[in-house]
Amino acid sequence: MYAIVELSGKQFRVEPGTELKVPKQSGNVGDKVSVDRILYFDNDKEKLIGTPYVKDMVINGKITSHGRGKKIIVFKMKRRKRYRRKHSHRQEFSLVTFDTLDSPKKKIEKKSTSPKKTTTAKVKPTTKTTAVKSKAKKPTKKKD
Repeated sequence: MYAIVELSGKQFRVEPGTELKVPKQSGNVGDKVSVDRILYFDNDKEKLIGTPYVKDMVINGKITSHGRGKKIIVFKMKRRKRYRRKHSHRQEFSLVTFDTLDSPKKKIEKKSTSPKKTTTAKVKPTTKTTAVKSKAKKPTKKKD
């Protein structure tokens, strides 16, 4: 059983009991995170593909911790121009634990065995006369 979800503009594969490293989420450690953007859900019996998201389905998780990733050096240089720029960056992240994945609640529709009687009233189509605008042609220049 797994689901593919969209969280903070990125896609993740979520399985029961997994801990994901996702971009920093607002909230404190221990707060719940609910994800309603589910792209795909596989329950070993049924496969649900969203258009673009699966309807009436939410996956809940819990923020385990926050942190900062490894330092990345950004170095720009243009040769023979004496241009050099060195910057560094550390991306913040959150660890989110997803315990269980629940399948969506299906709406059960009653199917009647007797055919429904439909009555339709015949309506005469109305015709509208529209004035046609004549387009005047522009005089063309003759080539000599």
